[in-house]
Amino acid sequence: MDGDVILGGLFPMHESGNSSEKPCGNLKAEKGIQRMEAMMFAVKKINSDNKLLPNITLGVHILDTCSSDTYALQESIVFIEPYMTKDRCPNTNATKLKRVAGVIGASNSAVSIMVANILRLFESFSLRNDMMLSNDSLVFVL
Repeated sequence: MDGDVILGGLFPMHESGNSSEKPCGNLKAEKGIQRMEAMMFAVKKINSDNKLLPNITLGVHILDTCSSDTYALQESIVFIEPYMTKDRCPNTNATKLKRVAGVIGASNSAVSIMVANILRLFESFSLRNDMMLSNDSLVFVL
């Protein structure tokens, strides 16, 4: 879903697969798909109320973690590609990628910490509040 401000989402929409050739297993309707649908519902609800964010539309870029920390880390690279290529490849499609303002998820703290460590390299993802100052490991997790 496109928008002026893009939020990333990491959800375990599939169970983990049984090999590197098949990293994703069966669909997880309850815990995975429902969380993704909840994010989509919330964003649509916010976008439909002009009083909340006047003249700003939220968009989403949702990725499947396949209930695997390594697969989630691999997938989350998509969120930082626009930051890595913005000045290096001016004549490629990479410059057309939308920057993600923040990432919601993942449902597993091990996955969240791994992804936060990658996103930490790009200050644009920074989220801080007084409660989180004591725990730098989750600075980029919404």
